[in-house]
Amino acid sequence: MSHIRLGKYNQLEVVKEVDFGLYLDGGEDGEILLPKRYVPQDTKVGDTLNVFIYLDMDERLIATTQVPLAQVGDFACLEVAWTNRFGAFLNWGLMKDLFVPFREQRSKMVKGNRYVVHVHLDDESYRIVASAKVEKYLSKEKPSYAQGEEVEVLVWQRTDLGYKVIVDNQFGGMLFHNEIFQPVEIGMRLGAYVKQVREDGKMDLELQQGGMHKVEDFAGVLLRFIKDAGGRTPLNDKTDAEIIYQTFGVSKKTFKKAVGELYRKRLIVLEEEGMRLA
Repeated sequence: MSHIRLGKYNQLEVVKEVDFGLYLDGGEDGEILLPKRYVPQDTKVGDTLNVFIYLDMDERLIATTQVPLAQVGDFACLEVAWTNRFGAFLNWGLMKDLFVPFREQRSKMVKGNRYVVHVHLDDESYRIVASAKVEKYLSKEKPSYAQGEEVEVLVWQRTDLGYKVIVDNQFGGMLFHNEIFQPVEIGMRLGAYVKQVREDGKMDLELQQGGMHKVEDFAGVLLRFIKDAGGRTPLNDKTDAEIIYQTFGVSKKTFKKAVGELYRKRLIVLEEEGMRLA
């Protein structure tokens, strides 16, 4: 294959203008059509365009300025547009839908449902396809993250322990049920923090940053909250964790640590019916 990167963005020069669009210089792959509907205004021969290259209905290279929901190498949560006897077809933001063969489905895909998939080039046909069997596309290398490092995760499977996630479009990780204090759904992209990288390379993550600096930051927020409430609040360490999260966006564990911090500094007084400023 030449320098054209199929299923990714390419910087290509405009070499010819025709009634139905522009032809771009694809090097060894010849000229590649950018249909008229996708041509940016005032584009002329000699200009360089940033275009996404994929295959049209006749398996020919074609360019577009549409923005796909995923590129080759990406994990993404996509909706099934339609199915047939060969597999499912996902809406990924382009004219031609993304194919998932039956052999690459964990269970039979249903039209209208959304699934986390990996987008890649099929080794045999060289077509862009997707697979719901995402485990085999996760990196086998041991991640080199430090504890507390911030990452982006894509939630892809619910288990008895918690939610399996894909970390930075590369590694596998886990968010545990007993450490989640906000709504989480399959397909969500969330900011998270590395809790630990295990010997087997698996990662434990949390949605709120641990450590004393987090507690100290929240202790200041809590103190201002009590002051703004007139010096008293009915909230205390017996308050339901969900109410605490809805009020402050932190876990009950962080809340209790902050309360302890303020109490040790004699800034608050703990009472049966809540807390007040000292």
